[in-house]
Amino acid sequence: MKENLYWTRMETPIGILTLVSSEAGLFAVRLPGEGELRELRRKYPGHGWIEDASRNGEAVRQLRGYFDGSRTDFDLPLDLRVTPFQKQVLERVRGVPHGGKKSYGEIAREIGKPEAARAVGMANRNNPLPIVVPCHRIVGADGSLTGYGGGLALKAKLLEMEKSRR
Repeated sequence: MKENLYWTRMETPIGILTLVSSEAGLFAVRLPGEGELRELRRKYPGHGWIEDASRNGEAVRQLRGYFDGSRTDFDLPLDLRVTPFQKQVLERVRGVPHGGKKSYGEIAREIGKPEAARAVGMANRNNPLPIVVPCHRIVGADGSLTGYGGGLALKAKLLEMEKSRR
């Protein structure tokens, strides 16, 4: 067996989230309707999958704070298993403030790759930690809502929730 991954589910105002952590940190957040653990189990065969709320307790606590309005950002150890480019994009996305928005093109320019707006979009599409790495704050060049793993209605709901708490 390669390593153990610890998962739990939590009820939120947007539905049930599934959280997965490794020894290194939060590994995945699965939005409602995202197939929960099936896809991850296929992607990481040979890992032990253990239901363990205590291993995800701090993530649950911080996400509850986000949803109740008492928290605007996250301070969690993350286990980002992505390419170096994706990591660069997601680190920049983490810097978009609560209630704010940036375009894919702005993120591309900020990482020094102004022609890479589509690649930035793909990195966001493959974000394993939605909400914690707030890819819902990334929008089209004209400010329109484009693409989100949980659907555009959920993206709009998260943005509206943040806007109302500024």
